[in-house]
Parts: sequence; structure tokens; C-alpha cells
Amino acid sequence: MPNQFAHIELTTDDLKAAQKFYAKVFAWKLNELPAMNYTMIDVGNGQQGAGGGMQAKPMPEAPTGWMPYVQVDSVKATIAKASKAGASVMLPFQDIGEMGAIGIFRDPQGCAIGVWEAKAGAAAPPTAAAEKAPAAKKAAKKAPA
Repeated sequence: MPNQFAHIELTTDDLKAAQKFYAKVFAWKLNELPAMNYTMIDVGNGQQGAGGGMQAKPMPEAPTGWMPYVQVDSVKATIAKASKAGASVMLPFQDIGEMGAIGIFRDPQGCAIGVWEAKAGAAAPPTAAAEKAPAAKKAAKKAPA
């Protein structure tokens, strides 16, 4: 299926409580990345399910909730297409080093969604987007809510 969901990310007020809750409910394998204040989610089943991550709110005004990321061939082209169709761009393009790039937009109904582009030749595990560089978090902080 083209443009499948590749990564899902939770932003929350209480990361430790979210980790405890979701580990109990779904038996996910959680891998904390303390340097980034981020937790990778391994849903198991090899590549059959999109993985994800959890993070504490990067800024007080950030919304709590789940953000899906859709895999695309080009973040820039997809963001341009979404903008032309009426979306408001929150993060136009953020390079994530050797892994790829992300972008985020809000659809005309107000729902945010991310897009993920894997770098050519790089392995494209669904959870790779969560290991974004600190620069991505800084850029996301500057993006309008």
C-alpha cells in the first residue's frame, strides 16, 4: 500500500505514567533514550506494525495526544501538495540526518499529521523517525501550534 503509516508518536504531560500505562495495556517493549527524553516503542511482529515513540511535551503549549506519521517519497513535495489542498504547515521539512526527514501539517479540519521520508539506501524502520536529532525537536518547538 503506498503511503502507509510508518510511525506513531505520543506527546504527554507525564511520560513515566504513559510508559507504565501502555506497557501494561499492550505489552509493548519500551526502550528509553534518556539523552533525548524519548522512549521508543517496539510493537513486535517484525515489520507488521508501525512502531512509535513517546515523549514529554517539548513545550507547555504543545498538545497531548498521538501523532501519526505517513511514509512518503518526498516530504517537501507532500507538504507542498497538502498546503495547496488547504493544510497549514507546522514543520515544513526537517532533515533527520542519515535516516531521512519529517514534516508536519494540520489538515483543513484542524488535525495534525506527520510525513516521513527515508533517506535513499538507508534502512527505513518505522521507528526511525522517533530518533530524530535534537535539531528536529528545536525546529518543532518553533513551529506554530
